Amino acid sequence: MKIFKFTPLLCFLFPYMVICQSSVNGSVINEDNEGVAFANVILLNAQDSTSVYKGTISEEDGTFYLKDVEDSVYLLKVTFVGYKDAFRRIEIQNNTGLKPVVLEVSSDALDEVTVNARKPKVSRQVDRIVFDVENSTLSTGNTYEILKRTPGVIVSQGQLLVKNRPATVYINDRKVYLTSRELQQLLEGFSAGNVKSVEVITNPPAKYDAEGGAILNIKTSKNISIGYKGSLNASNTIAVVPKYNVGTSQYYKTDWLNFYASYNFNYRNIYKKDETEIEFFRPNGNTDSFWFTDFERNTKNLSHSLNTILDFTLSEKSSLSFSANIQLTPKSDSDIDGRTEIYDPQNSLDSLFTTDSRLENDTDNILLSASYNTSLGENGGSFSAVANYIDYTNNGTQDLMTEYFSAGGNLLNDNSFFTIADQKSQIYTGQMDITTPMGSVNLETGLKYSGLKSDSGQDFFDTNTDSRQFVAGLSDDLNYDENIYAAYASFTKDWEKISVKGGLRGEFTDVEGNSENFGIVNTQEYFELFPTFYLMYSAGENHSLGLDYSRRITRPRFQSLNTYRYFINENNFQEGNPDLKPAITNKINLNYTYKNKLSFDLYWERGDNAIAVLPFQDNDARTLRYVNANMDFDQQFSLDVMYYSYLNDWWYLYAYGSVYKLQNDFYAIESNGQTVTNEVTSMYLQAYNQFTLSKDGSFIGELTGSYLPDFIAGSYDYEEAQYGISIGLRKSFFDSRLITTMNVDDIFNSMNIPLRSEYLNQNNAFFAKPESRMIRFGLTYKFGNFKLNDNNRTINAEESSRLKEQQIME
Repeated sequence: MKIFKFTPLLCFLFPYMVICQSSVNGSVINEDNEGVAFANVILLNAQDSTSVYKGTISEEDGTFYLKDVEDSVYLLKVTFVGYKDAFRRIEIQNNTGLKPVVLEVSSDALDEVTVNARKPKVSRQVDRIVFDVENSTLSTGNTYEILKRTPGVIVSQGQLLVKNRPATVYINDRKVYLTSRELQQLLEGFSAGNVKSVEVITNPPAKYDAEGGAILNIKTSKNISIGYKGSLNASNTIAVVPKYNVGTSQYYKTDWLNFYASYNFNYRNIYKKDETEIEFFRPNGNTDSFWFTDFERNTKNLSHSLNTILDFTLSEKSSLSFSANIQLTPKSDSDIDGRTEIYDPQNSLDSLFTTDSRLENDTDNILLSASYNTSLGENGGSFSAVANYIDYTNNGTQDLMTEYFSAGGNLLNDNSFFTIADQKSQIYTGQMDITTPMGSVNLETGLKYSGLKSDSGQDFFDTNTDSRQFVAGLSDDLNYDENIYAAYASFTKDWEKISVKGGLRGEFTDVEGNSENFGIVNTQEYFELFPTFYLMYSAGENHSLGLDYSRRITRPRFQSLNTYRYFINENNFQEGNPDLKPAITNKINLNYTYKNKLSFDLYWERGDNAIAVLPFQDNDARTLRYVNANMDFDQQFSLDVMYYSYLNDWWYLYAYGSVYKLQNDFYAIESNGQTVTNEVTSMYLQAYNQFTLSKDGSFIGELTGSYLPDFIAGSYDYEEAQYGISIGLRKSFFDSRLITTMNVDDIFNSMNIPLRSEYLNQNNAFFAKPESRMIRFGLTYKFGNFKLNDNNRTINAEESSRLKEQQIME
């Protein structure tokens, strides 16, 4: 490998790495003098007994070997499930041979039930809830399954929600850029055995970008073992149309190098059926006509993803990492068929029209990242630097044909058009962070720059004649430049019973959008401060009280500024809004936790200028358009109750209940800009159950249920109660080398419900029916030394989330 050519250079640059090193060998046996295979063998620094120096796992005969060990005194720790942890203080000089380490059977392995792993733990810190799952009974599945049962997390229509709002997923404090569907696929392929904990951060501190809402931060386990492992995985989903995925992961680790690479191929047929109802009005307020549309979309999607990571250990204190993530979707083609029937006020059929549309898209997304981390001094300080580059390209076309018929079925007219849309975006980011303990106070500061440059446009062609006729008035090009400069500082202070954390982040935003048709459509320069504050009081071991506050921002996605349109049919389309402004959100939360099992959260959240996609019907032109718009405000008052615990050794329960009042005020564009209030008081109930169905813990069952009687989204209101029940089974074989899964989602096909927007001169309803009832089979086979932890993680930069177009039809 070419990398070995750089070894002399590394030795020249880092001579302090060349020190006196030895080796140590030994064996791990049980009380019957039998070798224990795959036991964790770890060397801990003897001074603090917690800092890991080096580690490995025992071979199949129980022997182990550690090389390149500095001469010193260590604490040897040996662990294996079903046995008590063994500790031994050792001194290594030259090549050291140890007496066999004898493991005793744990008292947890009683009678006919064997506890193979500990139970997950939940703890509340000053600014987050930590769900510790490392080496727990939840570690045999995938990461998406862990998120589904994490306290405070709701899964609704494929989205991960926290406090009734969409959450952003991070992995090791790095933001994941994917749609909700792609995110689920990523996390379902990410082994739960790699996850140390999940942090639920409802009010993110100053270190994180001020953009966005709650954060789910997945922390992965530290790599300590040397060796090779790999896996093959495949899944098949049975729904209205089939879907499948195949992939492989490869991992190799030495003393100074971590190498990881994975490839996944996805083929998906995606079916969706929609029903739309519109009541158009005359100027005097009387009904003019009723329009009913049935809409079907069949999409064939092919995608490839390649992720590779190289981690270099430069010294005990420093590390360097290079990452690349390539996602290619050469085919995402949709065939759309629609039929609209028009009735007069007396409900007699007046006329109808049909729509045939073909959408073709291909997307390339390339992400490159480099990071450097080092420790500062002996008191726990650290410095980190990260640089990211993202190149995103999307090209698409739409070919649409409409035919108009009389009530008797005679062809009256036809119309057709063709559009070409393209987008090319580049993002550059750089960030530096320093953590410095000063006595009992921990200080953290950082700087960040992010730059975004995007060129996008749409060409509209009239195809009613034999040749395409370019229509300038319906075409446009948008050049968008965005620069954000940020700095933050925060502190943390702990007393015996009180913990305080405070921070301040400042962000200067410089935005310029230039439209070919409209000129400069959105130029903004503004500086905003974003304070955060957290207070937690622990009244004994069983009780804790907390209070936190944060101020955050939501910037308009540049796609939402585009003026061109995406058509469902000629009378139903989505368009951007060049006048969008950023939204500012304030949130206050008061919480109480009892025994880390039962918690109560009372909170208020308000977003001024909140951005939403709102439907507006033009009663004169007989059109329905979806507009990206600023509402006056959007707020909620909520009381959440969570219970999370094992009821016994084989039954884990997570129950969540929320009573809330949601309210927003928006401007009725088609009614002279009047202010309209949409509000609801309702609740949400969810219960997740995990059952251990075998004595050895290799067979696990799951049962999930949810109930949502009412909800609002912008001007839409739920017309029916939403509920769902899902079940899952997971069985592992050959000491977890082979894992099989089966899941049935939305057994009663009840998760899809109609939405209605009704006020003043507006009355339209939308009933989306994507595939929600599915049967999914999965298979994973692990080979090599598969019990190693790996360095699999995402490399996506935080700003990448601003690349995806917001489409309510998705």
